Amino acid sequence: MHPHWATWLRVLLAIHIACGFTGFVCAPVALISAKGGRTHRRWGKIYFWAMTGVAITALILSLALPIFFLAMVAVFSFYSAYSAYRILYLKDLYKGGRPKPYDWAAAIITVLSSTLLFLMGFLAPHLMRVGVIQVAGHPISIVSIVFGFIGIQSGARSIKRFLSPPVDRTFWWFDHLQGMIASYIAAMTAFSAVNLGRWFGAAWWVWLWPTILGVPAIALWTTYYKKKFARARQKSAA
Repeated sequence: MHPHWATWLRVLLAIHIACGFTGFVCAPVALISAKGGRTHRRWGKIYFWAMTGVAITALILSLALPIFFLAMVAVFSFYSAYSAYRILYLKDLYKGGRPKPYDWAAAIITVLSSTLLFLMGFLAPHLMRVGVIQVAGHPISIVSIVFGFIGIQSGARSIKRFLSPPVDRTFWWFDHLQGMIASYIAAMTAFSAVNLGRWFGAAWWVWLWPTILGVPAIALWTTYYKKKFARARQKSAA
């Protein structure tokens, strides 16, 4: 926060921080509680709407200041929570259900925004401002490139899902799990950037360590539950 900021920017930042703190606290409760239970659903919904508040305020702040890197990051990071929430209403995709127009729009906007974020990491790293490193004598924003790639992959996966419906009826469970954890990784990234950034500046690892730790965690958690579901199907078939 800067002393010359207008009052409405200060208020918006306060709302952004409040929403971020709410999401930061709620997510662990939803993750460790019984999946599908009342506690999981209640805290999961609070988390989703808190992250919606984070994304909206971040987008407005990033455009007003302006910090275009944060605008593009706000889009892709929010999409993880949005797609994870929406998949609960798209469970019938495997038997011919159709996504809504706004599901298509959200996925396409995410892919386009993330593609720009990815390219800007190569073409204009000085505008991205964070995680700038030298590769073969040329500066690139490794943070912008990594986040852009993740965003492209996230939106493209949804588009593929819409075009080629899944055959496994439990697909939504894994999409929901992966999306919510990915969203929380984004929240951890913001927390790290704000707090560790005070001492270490815009170093690439300040922004990327939650992703470096979180992506393997998603893979392990997904593998665990796939095996668990497989064992349950074998028992029911016996």
